[in-house]
Amino acid sequence: MALAELRPRHRPVWIRIVAAVCVLLTAWHIFATFLWVAPASGLRDLVPGKTLSNYMLPVFGQSWSVFAPDPINGNVTIKVRAILGGDEKKPTDWVNATEAELDMTHHNLFPPRATMLGLQQATEYKQSFDKLTAAQKKTVAAGYYKGENWQDRLEKAITAGVATGATKAASEKNTKTFLAQERRTAAYATQVAKAVWGSSVTAVQFQVSRQNVTPFADRDRPDAKPPAVTVLDSGWRGTLVFPGQNESLFSEVFSNLKGVK
Repeated sequence: MALAELRPRHRPVWIRIVAAVCVLLTAWHIFATFLWVAPASGLRDLVPGKTLSNYMLPVFGQSWSVFAPDPINGNVTIKVRAILGGDEKKPTDWVNATEAELDMTHHNLFPPRATMLGLQQATEYKQSFDKLTAAQKKTVAAGYYKGENWQDRLEKAITAGVATGATKAASEKNTKTFLAQERRTAAYATQVAKAVWGSSVTAVQFQVSRQNVTPFADRDRPDAKPPAVTVLDSGWRGTLVFPGQNESLFSEVFSNLKGVK
């Protein structure tokens, strides 16, 4: 064999550039995933702003919540109903948005990330609601949907219920978090309602419920009953559409839903 044939061949420059880029992307992904799943710490400050969350969500988001000692232990559902054409006396029946999304996982080896959209939003909404003051929770249950400024009036009323004294700072932070979740949930409910009932929707209402699973210690008891369902009713809201929301994709998921009592 000739000596020249034993010498390593130099790969073209473009191949080496592509390989280097792939290595860097892989290293970044591993590092970002480590920061995301690890307990919150100052290490996350290494990634400025919202770069980390924007990269991880919604495609790569994950957590340790399926493992002990604190696994997921309940079923969360979001239902939606609407007022059509301004007829407040005849609201529609409820539709189960979570059920429609989870149906996309059945017999599907590669379910879309959209199957978790409503479930995740309902969970975050309830978690933020639970941290509100008693006065704020009463405001949430009230109807705010008349007039173009309904959203401003709702936010001012909820902000007015912030706790005073030593817990004021924490209450203000919790209020800010809830208001963001309130807007997102209202926008989600609007898209579901439009997919089901069309453009005549003038107001929406959403209902978030949670039912814990049967406690582990009682799992083998034949007479064991799951805990009661906790239901969180919002008041009526005006329609809310965020820029960039794709109504046609929402329609593909929810257009076949039928009202349920």
